[in-house]
Amino acid sequence: CCETNRTRFCNLLHLHDEDYCFPNVLKNTALNRNLGLVVEGHKGCLQLCLTEVANGLRNPVLMVHANDHTHRMFVAEQVGVIWVYLPDGSRLEEPFLDIKSIVLATPWIGDERGLLGMAFHPKYKYNGKFYIYYSYMDKNRVEKIRISELKVLASDVNKADPRSERNLLELEEPAANHNGGQLLFGVDGYMYLFTGDGGKAGDPFGKFGNAQNKSTLLGKVLRIDVDGKSPDGKPYRIPPDNPFVSDPKARPEVYAYGVRNMWRCAVDRGDPVTKKGRGRIFCGDVGQNRFEEIDIVVKGGNYGWRAKEGFECYDTKLCHNSSLDDILPIFAYGHSVGKSVTGGYVYRGCESPNLNGLYIFGDFMNGRLMALQEDKTNKWKKQDICIGSTRACAFPGMIGSYSKFIISFAEDEAGELYFMSTSYPSAYAPHGSLYKFIDPARLVIKDVFLSYCLPGNF
Repeated sequence: CCETNRTRFCNLLHLHDEDYCFPNVLKNTALNRNLGLVVEGHKGCLQLCLTEVANGLRNPVLMVHANDHTHRMFVAEQVGVIWVYLPDGSRLEEPFLDIKSIVLATPWIGDERGLLGMAFHPKYKYNGKFYIYYSYMDKNRVEKIRISELKVLASDVNKADPRSERNLLELEEPAANHNGGQLLFGVDGYMYLFTGDGGKAGDPFGKFGNAQNKSTLLGKVLRIDVDGKSPDGKPYRIPPDNPFVSDPKARPEVYAYGVRNMWRCAVDRGDPVTKKGRGRIFCGDVGQNRFEEIDIVVKGGNYGWRAKEGFECYDTKLCHNSSLDDILPIFAYGHSVGKSVTGGYVYRGCESPNLNGLYIFGDFMNGRLMALQEDKTNKWKKQDICIGSTRACAFPGMIGSYSKFIISFAEDEAGELYFMSTSYPSAYAPHGSLYKFIDPARLVIKDVFLSYCLPGNF
């Protein structure tokens, strides 16, 4: 489920590694101990630890990998800079990309604008293409979001070519908030883009808001083919099976609608053995003033906003409309629990097999970490995650505390899970950190790993 080449694997193995996942590792009894359930604390929460991978970041909004077997991590700051971190945790001196001069970002606390999304082309290893999603102001001082394609420099795999930028899509933003920002590629090879409803409060645009209006691209999940062009000249193609391609009242890019402001979505890799769940797209959709929700995105789905917020009515007139036909979230929580969901990932890594299948996410406002577990009836049960039991995390390099404001979650090329947070949520404040989750029950003797890199053990 991780690195399958012996030489690359052994080169990547470092003394601070607590576990590893080379094929047949589960046949080793020393690495097989403490398999089962995650240890629960006295309050019933899941006991996990952290290791700090990086700090001094300016509102780190995302971390992605290129799926090119280099195991590099690309960390983007909201201000418009993308850094490269090597497998040993070191950061290259020069950024991968610096577009501060064109990204619209301010030092105001809580400003949602900036560099918000990044995704590598599924064939990046061969074509060098990647995509970014950012806020900017045009020459007429109109605020917009832009989705662009760029290429890596042919002469340096750790530097992007800013001159290669090709604009794919621009959308005018009627307000400064709810800018969306997620970019990802599905298992179908198409790009998915997640836009906000246009901002302000209550989606006040038009008769029933942007999110329920399929003729606008705001408040939507969009799906496009970046490897083709449309007959009308658009620099992308519309997938022929998009759900509304035959609806003259809908934009053909729309894949799902009824979205308020989905903040962080992720594709499930699927169970390492059975592949169950592979391809599901999980999103956290930030609520108005009562509920936060977690959704699984499906083709043509209506996720309810502004008719509903979570499981409840928001706009009574729209909510009771018989044509709403909305898809309910898999989980929602009230504002006594948290006030701004940050979507996460389904854990599918190898170092912490006890976490397999758990959807791990958090709340931006209060720093709460949570996990959802699906049962046999397809219902989802929530458990809190406890970080920092002194006894459980008393290992070299482990920490039991983190900065409060959870901005984003991430996974590395091996499927291990991380999150980014800050103590001061400003795009210009260098108070952000990147943390990796560790299951303390799975810490094992490091000499066992190293012996597996000796000749004859593969």
